[in-house]
Amino acid sequence: MVEIFDTVVSFELFEQMFCCDLAQCKGRCCVEGDAGAPLQDDEEIKIKEILPKILKYLPEKSRETIAEKGISYIDCQGDRVTMLVNESECVFAYFENGFVRCALERAYNEGITDFLKPISCHLYPVRLEKFTDFTAVNFHNWYLCKSAEDCGKKLKIPAYKFLKNPLIRRFGKEWYAELEEAAKAYFAAFRK
Repeated sequence: MVEIFDTVVSFELFEQMFCCDLAQCKGRCCVEGDAGAPLQDDEEIKIKEILPKILKYLPEKSRETIAEKGISYIDCQGDRVTMLVNESECVFAYFENGFVRCALERAYNEGITDFLKPISCHLYPVRLEKFTDFTAVNFHNWYLCKSAEDCGKKLKIPAYKFLKNPLIRRFGKEWYAELEEAAKAYFAAFRK
């Protein structure tokens, strides 16, 4: 692991090759799993604010779930996460031509809102874990992302490069520049 400002970054971000391959996975990460996507407090507030603008993109079952239960809940680990439909589907997911899409991202891409999607979704397969003095930045291995790992290997794209924009969104350009320097040092030391 390497320390960058107030974070501790797993070397897996350098070692693991990763590039989402939607043609293969079809976006299944949004509809499979045992909990919703982690939400920050400010993200929940923002989603509630823009909710009327995105409801039109959601399936009826998602709209019913939001009306009955809201947009989020506290999971078994005590974290706030997006509400689920049918016990595994993110309430903001919808299906289009065999692919799972995100209503939040669609509204953003169409210029309707200024909120892309939760940072936890944008950063995936990176997961953040907050401790008292630092945030751990870890690579999460999930069988659903096997095609992304294969694609990353084929294209020779390490996870930290694939995730450049979301990492900058979360931690800033200066942090990412430090991460790039750490990656160079890591490869120089371990790939002689």
